[in-house]
Amino acid sequence: MSNQPEPNLYALIGEGGFERLVAAFYRRIPADDVLGPMYPADDLPDAEQRLRDFLIFRFGGPPRYLEQRGHPRLRMRHAPFAIDQAARDRWMTLMEAAMQEANLPEARRHRCASSWRRAPPS
Repeated sequence: MSNQPEPNLYALIGEGGFERLVAAFYRRIPADDVLGPMYPADDLPDAEQRLRDFLIFRFGGPPRYLEQRGHPRLRMRHAPFAIDQAARDRWMTLMEAAMQEANLPEARRHRCASSWRRAPPS
């Protein structure tokens, strides 16, 4: 057993890993009957960029999200959307499928999913 801190997920997954993950997630959004209506089609590319930058920042990478958007203020940013338990569960389902498609190792997928499950509802 090591006393060394575990590397942050950005160091383990890398920029390319987060790009693959978020791209795989957003490929699923338009056809999804729960989440699809929450995303205007003309904003999907920008929404993808925002999520990618947020996750990279959140998991230890460059702070592009903060530089471009400021403090995440997730509750405020998500207030216009009806995010209930069904929407939260669907987000997790799509993200878990995206992690698998992006070929993230099981241990990395588990760390990401654990972090998202602990997040308070928006």
